[in-house]
Amino acid sequence: MGRKYVIGLDYGTESGRALLVAVDNGEEVATAVMTYPHRVIDDTLPGTGKKLEPDWALQDPRDYLQVLETVIPQVLKESGVKGGDVIGIGTDFTACTMLPIDQAGAPLCMKPEFAANPHAWVKLWKHHAAQPEADKINEVARARGESFLARYGGKISSEWFFSKALQILDEAPEIYTAADRLIEAGDWIVLQLCGKDTRNACAAGYKAIWDEGYPDKAFFKALDPRFENVVADKLNAPVLPAGVKAGGLLPEIAKKIGLVPGTAVATGGVDAHVAVPATAATSEGKMVMIMGTSLCHMVCGTKKVAIDGMCGVVKDGILPGFYGFEAGQSAVGDIFAWFVNNCVPASVAEDAKKAGTDIHGYLAAEAGKLKVGESGVLALDWWNGNRCILVDADLTGLMVGMTLGTTPAEMYRAILESTAFGTYTIIRQLEKGGCPITELYACGGLPGKNPLLMQIFADVTNREIKISASEQTVALGSAMWGAVAAGAAAGGYDDVTHAAQKMARLRKETYKPNKENHAQYEKLFAEYTRLHDLFGRGGDNVMKNLKAIKRSIRGVSN
Repeated sequence: MGRKYVIGLDYGTESGRALLVAVDNGEEVATAVMTYPHRVIDDTLPGTGKKLEPDWALQDPRDYLQVLETVIPQVLKESGVKGGDVIGIGTDFTACTMLPIDQAGAPLCMKPEFAANPHAWVKLWKHHAAQPEADKINEVARARGESFLARYGGKISSEWFFSKALQILDEAPEIYTAADRLIEAGDWIVLQLCGKDTRNACAAGYKAIWDEGYPDKAFFKALDPRFENVVADKLNAPVLPAGVKAGGLLPEIAKKIGLVPGTAVATGGVDAHVAVPATAATSEGKMVMIMGTSLCHMVCGTKKVAIDGMCGVVKDGILPGFYGFEAGQSAVGDIFAWFVNNCVPASVAEDAKKAGTDIHGYLAAEAGKLKVGESGVLALDWWNGNRCILVDADLTGLMVGMTLGTTPAEMYRAILESTAFGTYTIIRQLEKGGCPITELYACGGLPGKNPLLMQIFADVTNREIKISASEQTVALGSAMWGAVAAGAAAGGYDDVTHAAQKMARLRKETYKPNKENHAQYEKLFAEYTRLHDLFGRGGDNVMKNLKAIKRSIRGVSN
């Protein structure tokens, strides 16, 4: 038997990638990335000129298919690996990213009669327009004393499956009726690969209130009588755990991408969750931070405890044999990109060019010269709402302490620090609730690009941070699950622990906390917490009032 390989297919917010990995040692042989042609659709519906309302975020499923048919042939061509030597495919997706499909599995937005209805399109994870439906779900669940609510920190998010499904029913009942199924995009891509309609337990558990079963249909009826049979009518597929072989690659797809029919296709996974074994964090108390446009926090424990404000706790949701806890911040890298793209004067760009770096690098270098607290500027990290622990998409960003002397570098440092404070808030909440955090691991696009950010995170949290050696940790994690789906008999592994022992790697260098900086950050964090509670816990509703005014004006203009 020659050397065997697996492919990790990673669908992110802006692009999709394939990573070809050697099964024996985790060597990343080749990678290919493709930006979605339509990227994030948040302004105008393609082909119609129709303006979308605030807080909408859609995608085009045709982009996902184009990625599939482009990046896998590219990695095979680049590496020279033959399709017959690839034993498995693992996939991951953002979540909850969901769409309505017909009986044949075709997205409704690809049908001419529904193309002009935005509810027929993919609702991306950061589609926040279902907040009224999320509010209703939480209100009804509290009134009925639904036990599931505590498992999800006391609130169901507008980002999650049933909030978005209920929005379709509320605002476009014709789309809801026409949909044979409502499906996670991660499960839809598996359906395209192997023809098997499954639901992955990770997305079902964390995003669709599944815990060895969905809530009773009486709960859904209480939301809306038309919603009573949503599970039986729209989600009627088996829920399978990670690493299970969902099916074999379909001949027609195999021909398009250069692989062999019948190649093992793993059940889908959520991008953040599949990254955990790829960092070698395979025991309790080790928090993995997946740091990109947003930030997800994953940690495993041995006890099932309900912690206020968390995204959820799911048995075997991250690793087999553990209760997996999820938390997150709705924007991190997105905030930095927004600031650089919109708030930096031309003179800074010129200075960066003279210094031979990009604007991020220049601002980081200048911000790194500042002592902790020197600027007097403090920010909240809610530019895309708050995912944890307040679970409120209607919260917005805030920066205080600016003067006529405040510089872009000082503002840049403040927003970096705000994201670290958001993570520290989550860590303290988890530990208060009974889930200790002993170590931090980081992966994703940011750790390798912004050393200042990582040092700030270490100083704020007062914990050493270990960094994944892979720049494609999520895709590597998916590839590892593909190796588990293939199984040892085919050259893979029978469990993810053994896969991690062989395929996961960490960098030698780590970020260690500076005790003096941490002591100073505790003072800033106390002020961050005051602002967090004032604006996030109902003390001052100015953020929501401003957003309501914005919605009313845009609603009139549309």
